[in-house]
Amino acid sequence: MKRSILLVEDDMLMREFITDYFIKEQWEVHEAENGRLALEIFERTSVDLIVLDIMMPEMDGWSVCRRIREKSDVPIIMITARAEDDDQVMGYELGADEYVTKPLSPRVLVARATALMKRTEGTIGREGDMLVYGDLLVNRMAHTVSVADNTINLSPKEYDLLLFLTRHYGKVLPREYILDSVWGYDYLGDLRTVDTHIKKLRAKLGDEGRYIGTVIRAGYKFDMEA
Repeated sequence: MKRSILLVEDDMLMREFITDYFIKEQWEVHEAENGRLALEIFERTSVDLIVLDIMMPEMDGWSVCRRIREKSDVPIIMITARAEDDDQVMGYELGADEYVTKPLSPRVLVARATALMKRTEGTIGREGDMLVYGDLLVNRMAHTVSVADNTINLSPKEYDLLLFLTRHYGKVLPREYILDSVWGYDYLGDLRTVDTHIKKLRAKLGDEGRYIGTVIRAGYKFDMEA
């Protein structure tokens, strides 16, 4: 099945370079050089994925992402020249699915786009009632977790944390973002709260705790390759 992408990038050479790689991998590519044009194309064209630069004329990537998320859950990869945590947190809060920093490799970008589509299409786990990762089973309806058919007793916050990590499968999540999202912006604790709960969660999941990876100086990531 041929997938379609909306590529939003104001640098013409970079846009053409990325487009060539996607076309080689049998993607249909729709190009936009600014945020306003991107929204116009999005309104009249069905796409499977959006690759969205942040710094653009007329309307920046933040605004485009926010507008799209008001109407659609289409997967979004955001691109930026800045590698700061605040930018990543902003992107995730607006609903971005992936975050890539420049300079980037178009070949790696295509690979990440393909992997994101596989996750979205349900080939890894499922965003339904049952989430399955190896021997780890999360029943979202019953609020239960089991490993190799053995029920794991998690505290409510440990369960919320696990669900949050799986919901963002494959993403590197800054500890600040995890704390704000799982515990709330008004929580008075510090980042050690996240580290402590991650440690306890890994221990309770046993061998399947290996899916919760630590990304040094960045945060945590739930990934079966972690």
